[in-house]
Amino acid sequence: MTQRATLAAYMHVEGFDNFHRDAFDKKKLRPAFRKAGRLVEVRSQLNLSLAGGSVNYPRIRRGVLRSSIETKVSRSGFMVKVMPQRVAGMKAYYPAYLHYGVRNGAKRTKGHRRQADNGRGWRIAPRENFMEDALQKSNDRIVSILQDAFAKSLHNG
Repeated sequence: MTQRATLAAYMHVEGFDNFHRDAFDKKKLRPAFRKAGRLVEVRSQLNLSLAGGSVNYPRIRRGVLRSSIETKVSRSGFMVKVMPQRVAGMKAYYPAYLHYGVRNGAKRTKGHRRQADNGRGWRIAPRENFMEDALQKSNDRIVSILQDAFAKSLHNG
């Protein structure tokens, strides 16, 4: 069994808490969630492309990380997942290495605990979360898209 790091961010849209899921038309919600997810996807790819300066995002070398970011709407239609997928060009799922970092001379223990600091520094220093920052920067636009979609998808009965 392999473990994979989950780099997740959560956003809640206010105003529709009193309704049950069956009150909404999923056919109208899914495109809105796809559009919101696509906004975050494009913004995170842009964050990677413009890496440097004051923000410590991973730099683009071959573009594999940037092209591996995908958007997927859940079956229920009430959730969208935007994350880097493991693609053919990756030897390992390295977005986790970039986010958490790797220490020099560190050995992975059986319990997969955090790597101890041996005084030898970082082999790969931890990077900022470009996905979460993309979500936060697109927050206002996403909320307006989803509020509009939830209002339009309410059943009249």
